Amino acid sequence: MSEPAPMPPSFFDAYTPDQIALRVEKVGILKADMPVQALLALAFLAGAFIALGAMFFTLAVTGSGLGFGPTRVLGGVVFSLGLILVLVGGAELFTGNVLMVMGWADGRVTTRALLRNWGLVYVGNFAGAAAMAMLAQGAGVFALDSGNVGETARSIADAKAALPFASAFWKGVLCNILVCLAVWLCFAAHAVVDKIFAIVWPITAFVALGFEHSIANMYFIPAGALAGGLESGVIRGLAANLVPVTLGNVVGGGILVAAAYYVVYLRGRKRKGTER
Repeated sequence: MSEPAPMPPSFFDAYTPDQIALRVEKVGILKADMPVQALLALAFLAGAFIALGAMFFTLAVTGSGLGFGPTRVLGGVVFSLGLILVLVGGAELFTGNVLMVMGWADGRVTTRALLRNWGLVYVGNFAGAAAMAMLAQGAGVFALDSGNVGETARSIADAKAALPFASAFWKGVLCNILVCLAVWLCFAAHAVVDKIFAIVWPITAFVALGFEHSIANMYFIPAGALAGGLESGVIRGLAANLVPVTLGNVVGGGILVAAAYYVVYLRGRKRKGTER
């Protein structure tokens, strides 16, 4: 008799944390050398994908009679669409690329290459997210439910633009801890279904808890302005929010996830045979 065929990899056959660390570092090294044109194109897609999740969130929470907590959880689940599209479809997202700090800390990614990637991806993400805000207006998304979706978009944008610097910063820190952990968990997965399950709960948590994601806000704030909000103006609103939130995202993902895992799994370790 022939031996039975081996079972395909599954959720229960995940990569171990030390293997995840090596995989994250390897991908970060590849990202550092990516050509500018490809990087910008994939960054544009990522901004658009996150914007689709934000658009879906705005619709889902409009007119919800579920109560505060359940409505926020529902919004978080549907917002997860954005990162699912990024990680399964393939795109370059600034907040996820903060994990490149692992390769930088290990001396395998230069400071110049790290900042080049972050800068280009940030610009591409902004272009994609802002373009989706304009498409949403053109498609009449803000007019749905007799204009109530637009009212939700306006209230979201106004609230984000009015956040105090310190609050926005710490919300950005907490947000990107969860986003980078979602990306980290995806590196443990073999199958698409595994990756989706890994994404949904950390992303649902950050959205439900009201934390701040810089790339999502590149959609939320222009969308609210296009829907008639932001008396202070979209440029001022973006600056007031994105500066502290972006800094918080870098600290949360770069120090509290990437650097922490680097110290535990990569610093001073030999590189051999830990990947399957």
